[in-house]
Amino acid sequence: MADNARAKKLADLIREVVAEKLQRGIKDPRLGSHVTITDTRVTGDLREATVFYTVYGDDEERENAARGLDSAKGVLRSAVGAAAGVKFTPTLTFVADALPENAKTIEDLLDKARASDQAVRDASSGAAYAGEADPYRKPGEDDEDEAGDASA
Repeated sequence: MADNARAKKLADLIREVVAEKLQRGIKDPRLGSHVTITDTRVTGDLREATVFYTVYGDDEERENAARGLDSAKGVLRSAVGAAAGVKFTPTLTFVADALPENAKTIEDLLDKARASDQAVRDASSGAAYAGEADPYRKPGEDDEDEAGDASA
């Protein structure tokens, strides 16, 4: 089993090689400049690599990019093997990165919270206290009320 530093180095190399090959070496129109490699992870035994990618575009372009990456998997693995110089070139698995969708969901939720906070601020801007401004009893006031009630 390889150490984590070696797996990290190999993952970084795979990310760079795959990104470079997608940019310059693959002529598949489905893999245009809108595919971005975001992360790569390699198992501890250096046998399998998971490559995370994002696609700028709609759902159809994402599906086309997934098919294009699947068809180019052999060429990309060969390029990784030539660059890495390891005994066994890891198999490549491409996974669409959910980071952009998660970030958009979080942004939408934050926008909703900001709008809700603004609505509360607007509603409370002209509001007045339900009772007195200071609803708490003071120590001297309690004694006077009790003494007045006892004499009556």
